Amino acid sequence: MWRITYIKFSLGGIGCGMESRMKKTVIFAGTTEGRRLSEILADAGIAHTVCVATEYGEIVMREQTKGTEAAGAKEQPLVSLHCGRMDREQMEEFLRNEGYEIVVDATHPYARVVTENIRSAVNTLRATERETQFPIYLRLEREISETPEAEDPAVSIRYFESNADCAKALENTEGNILLTTGSKELATYCASGRLHDRLHVRILPGIESLELCMEQGIKGRQILALQGPFSTEMNAAILKQYDIRHMVTKNSGRTGGYQEKLEAAKMLGIPVYVIQPVRKAWDTYSFTGICEKLEQLFDCKLSGQGSMEICLAGIGMGSKVGQTQEVQHAIETADILLGAERMIERYSAKIEKRPYYMTEQILSYLEQLQENGITAQKDPLRVTVLFSGDTGFYSGCRKLYVALQEAVAIGALNAEVRILPGISSVATLAARVGESYEDAAILSMHGKKLNRLSTTVESHEKVFLLTSGSEDIRKIGRSLAEAGLTDCEVTVGYQMSYPEEIIRILTPGQCEEITGEGLYTCLIRNPHWQPERLTHGRADICFLRDASETEGKLRRTPMTKEEVREVSICKLHLTQNAVVYDIGSGTGSVAIEIAGVPGRVQVYAIERKPEAVELLRKNRAHFHMDNIQIIEAPAPEGLEELPVPTHAFIGGSGGRLMDILRVLYRKNPHMRIVINAISMETIAELKEVLDTFPVEEEEILQMQVSRVKKLLSYHLPQAENPVWICSFTFRETGTDPMDNSKKTKQDAEETGNGKNGEVQR
Repeated sequence: MWRITYIKFSLGGIGCGMESRMKKTVIFAGTTEGRRLSEILADAGIAHTVCVATEYGEIVMREQTKGTEAAGAKEQPLVSLHCGRMDREQMEEFLRNEGYEIVVDATHPYARVVTENIRSAVNTLRATERETQFPIYLRLEREISETPEAEDPAVSIRYFESNADCAKALENTEGNILLTTGSKELATYCASGRLHDRLHVRILPGIESLELCMEQGIKGRQILALQGPFSTEMNAAILKQYDIRHMVTKNSGRTGGYQEKLEAAKMLGIPVYVIQPVRKAWDTYSFTGICEKLEQLFDCKLSGQGSMEICLAGIGMGSKVGQTQEVQHAIETADILLGAERMIERYSAKIEKRPYYMTEQILSYLEQLQENGITAQKDPLRVTVLFSGDTGFYSGCRKLYVALQEAVAIGALNAEVRILPGISSVATLAARVGESYEDAAILSMHGKKLNRLSTTVESHEKVFLLTSGSEDIRKIGRSLAEAGLTDCEVTVGYQMSYPEEIIRILTPGQCEEITGEGLYTCLIRNPHWQPERLTHGRADICFLRDASETEGKLRRTPMTKEEVREVSICKLHLTQNAVVYDIGSGTGSVAIEIAGVPGRVQVYAIERKPEAVELLRKNRAHFHMDNIQIIEAPAPEGLEELPVPTHAFIGGSGGRLMDILRVLYRKNPHMRIVINAISMETIAELKEVLDTFPVEEEEILQMQVSRVKKLLSYHLPQAENPVWICSFTFRETGTDPMDNSKKTKQDAEETGNGKNGEVQR
C-alpha cells in the first residue's frame, strides 16, 4: 500500500514564478543528497513530491523538516511525501497518474534495480506520450571515492562487483564478519551456512531493517541497529568489541563514511571487502549539476541559502611583505578568516575570524554557517583559510581542498573553492643566500622524527630543512656532530620576511647556541658530499662483530655473508615506503643494507639475544641508520605490536618458522618474504611452508660462494657454507593456512571412513 502525507513548508528563499511551479516534480530520495535537494526546492518555493521506500526514510524526512516554518508565515503544502516500495509497473502508473514532468533520481548509488526501474518507467512514458517531451529524467550520482588506498600496504582491500561474489569469497574465511552493506542484501550472505552465525550486521534502526534480519534468522546479539555517521574511533570500537576479523562495506564516498571504515580497519589490521558500484551507461549529474539543471527548467535560482567563495591561501612566512597581492586581497576582503591562531591574530575580518585549521573542524563550521542561514545574509560569503608557506609544499591545503570539493559535490556546501599559492620558506632562504634548490634534498621536521638526516647530508651538497623551532636546530647540530660531519656549514634563517629577520651561518657545534623561539628554516652545505649509492653492497669487514670466548674458542655474532645478503635483499623486491622486518637480525647487516637503500624505508630489527642487540645498536650508530628500530624480543611475540609490514627477511627463526609466518600472514596476507636456511632442519621446513601457505612468485635457490685466498704464491678457492634462499609473496585466500594445514595432516593420517563408520585399514 502507498501512503501519501503532506509536510508543510514556509515560503522562503528567492522563490520562482507561477509558471515554473506548474512543472510537477518528484524526487526519489533515499540519500542525504536527495533530502538536501528537497530542502533547497522548498526554500525556493517549489512544490514537489519526495518518494521514500521505508518508514524509516519517512521518519528521517519528517525530522529534517522540523522547525522550518517561520513564525507568522503562511502555510502551504509544498512537499508531499510518498512512502512505499514500487516496481517498474507501479512507478510507471504513479508517474503517469500524477503527471510528473521532472523526475529526479537521488536514490543510493547501490540501488541499481530501483534506478533501472525509474529510468525504464520514464522511457516508457516518453514513448507513449508523443505530444510531450516529458518527463525529464535527472540522475543524481554521488561522488564515489577512487581507490588509492589499495596502494597502501597497511590496508588489505579486495573489490567485488556484487554481494554474491563477496559472500562466496568470505566462505573461505574464519572469524566474525561485520556487514555494513545494509539489510537488503542480507539474504545473499545468510544463504551460506558458513557465514550465517559469524555475521554481525550494522543496519539502520528501522522496523523494516529489523524485520529483514529476523526473517533471515539473525539473532539480537548479531544486530547493531545504529544511525550514522560513524567516526574512525567508533568503527574501531565496534571492531574490537565484536572481535571482527573481516569487514564488508560499500564504496559509498564521504557521506557514507567509507574512509572512516578503512582507517579503523587499518588501525586493527582487519581486511576490508568492498562492493564497488558499476558506473552507469547513461549521463548523470553531480549535486551542483542537478541544481543548475533545475534552475534552467524553473528559470529561477535555487541557492536560497546563499553561496560561499572559499579561498585557501598560502601566506608565505607570515608577514605582509612576503605575500602575493592576490593573497593580500583575499585576506582584506574576507568576511570570515580561518587558520592557526598565530596566522590570523594580526588580521581582521568583516564578520569574524576563528582559529580553525583542522579539516574536520573547518568543514563542520562551514556547513553550520550554511544551515544557520548566514550565507543567505551575504551572497556570496567570502571565506579565506590561511596556510603557512606554499599551499602545495608540505601543506594541509590539499586535504581540505578535497574535503570541500566532496562537500560541494553532495550538496552539503554551496561554494566555489580556489587555491592561492604562497612563497615557501625554502624558496625565500635560497633567494637570501643566492642558492638554487632544484638540486637539493628537502626534508621537513614538522611533527616528525629526525630520520636519516646524516645519511642524506652525506650524499647531498645541499639539504634544506623545515623546522618547528629552536630545539630542532639544536637537534640538527647534535646529529651532524655525532655523525662526524663537523665540516658542514649550517645556514639558519630566523623570522624571515619579518623586521627581526636574521640569517646566520653556523658550525654544527654552534647550533647549540640557538635559543630564541620563532620560525626557523635551515640550509646544510656539505663540502665533502659523496653521490648516494643506488645499490646496496657493503663489504663484510665494514660491520662491527664483537667476539666472545666460549670454552676457549673465539666466537663472533653470526652474520649473513655479503653475497648471500645482496641476493636475499634483491629477492625482497623492496618498494618506496616499505616497512621491513629483519627477524633474527644478529649483527644487523641485512637491516643496515636495507635501511641504506634510496627511498623512505623503515626497518624493524627483531633480535632476542642481548649480546646481538648491543651489537645491533653499535652498527646502527656506526652507519648512522636512524630509520632502524631495534626490537629486543623473540619472534613471533615481538611482532604483534609492530606496524603492518610490507616485507620480511627471516635470517633466524629459533625453530619457530611456521609460527612466525602465521603471524606475518595475519598481519599482511600480501607481503613479500625471503627466508635464509642453513641447517638441514630449516631446509626441510621450506617445503612445508610452501605447502601450507598460499603463495605466488615462489622460488628456492641454493647458493654457495667460494672466495679466492692467497697462500704463498698460489691463489686457492675457499668455499663458504651453502645457503638456501627461499622467496615468495603471500596470496590472500581469506582462510587461516595453519587450520588448513592441520586438517590436511589429519586427513593424511586417516585413510578414510567406511560406510558403517569404521576406519579402513
